[in-house]
Amino acid sequence: MRPSRLAVATCAVGLSTLLATGCSSGQQAESGPQGAAPVTGNITLAYLQKQGDQQYFIDEAAGAVAEAKALSTPQSTVTVKIVNLGQDANKAVTETDSAAAQKVNGIAIVVPDQKIGPQVAAAANNANIPLVASDDTLKNNAGQDVPFVGFDGYDMGSKVGAETAKRVSAKGWNSAETGVIYASKQDLSVCGDRVRGEKEQYTQNGGIGNAISVGTDNSVNGAQSTASGVITGHPEVKNWVVMGCNDENVSGVIQALTNANVPASNIVGVGLGAYIACKSWAVGAVPDGFVSALYIDGHDVGASAVRTLVTKLRTGAALPAKTIARTQIVDNVTAKSTSLKCT
Repeated sequence: MRPSRLAVATCAVGLSTLLATGCSSGQQAESGPQGAAPVTGNITLAYLQKQGDQQYFIDEAAGAVAEAKALSTPQSTVTVKIVNLGQDANKAVTETDSAAAQKVNGIAIVVPDQKIGPQVAAAANNANIPLVASDDTLKNNAGQDVPFVGFDGYDMGSKVGAETAKRVSAKGWNSAETGVIYASKQDLSVCGDRVRGEKEQYTQNGGIGNAISVGTDNSVNGAQSTASGVITGHPEVKNWVVMGCNDENVSGVIQALTNANVPASNIVGVGLGAYIACKSWAVGAVPDGFVSALYIDGHDVGASAVRTLVTKLRTGAALPAKTIARTQIVDNVTAKSTSLKCT
């Protein structure tokens, strides 16, 4: 993991609180009980996820369940309750309250809206339950960061931006005829970090074209719908470059371009996730301009959230401030040498 703007991560072999493919920051943070006695019996965790039907979050849930099983012992079984919050911030608050009322031992949450961070953190703290923010950062009532498990958004976007610039350079396109779409949910801080990294590194690495920001709900359909009007509104653009907050955004924009009869050879799309991009690389798939993607593995984040909470509960040690997972750029060739499973 490269040093990032969010945290300088340090790795050491044999620390059980580290991601199998990543590392934790040296800082410590707390949410929930301070110095609580270790739990010696069975452990029940709640994993509350936004958009639980998206492939990344399905993988994350599977990773959490698998890690719970791996950490279970005859004396202490670990169980994870997965809850799909959809895009409902109110449900996130009520489910947090419900988990607290059920006296779960720990909570991991991916919030639909970061504004509810103080409410969620207060509910966990008042119930003396350790809490980690998964994927999207949260702050408590005091403005302090809740312990975080996930990816470094700026670093992710930086890798996508540099990769995209390289791909576009190989095309030899005219800048005046090239449009660069950045599609994302614009009120989500993690998307802001990713897109900022994409823009800065695309430009710094010689990327060309006129930048166009497209606001979406981070879904394929949402990105496709919003991008359609943008595409028809720029008849002067012949070549399209597509980046965004996740694979869904890039896929949706590419679908809109395809519907507008833009040839795949005139599209350079670089995803963030690779779980949708890989479908464009399957044998027999029709090329659509989805040339590469940053591979992020939800299994690792789900497993790490569970591992971090269980370590805290069993040892009483403070939660790491940040646990950051590694990422890598893949394409139709290099993806075969990773653990990426395209479903």
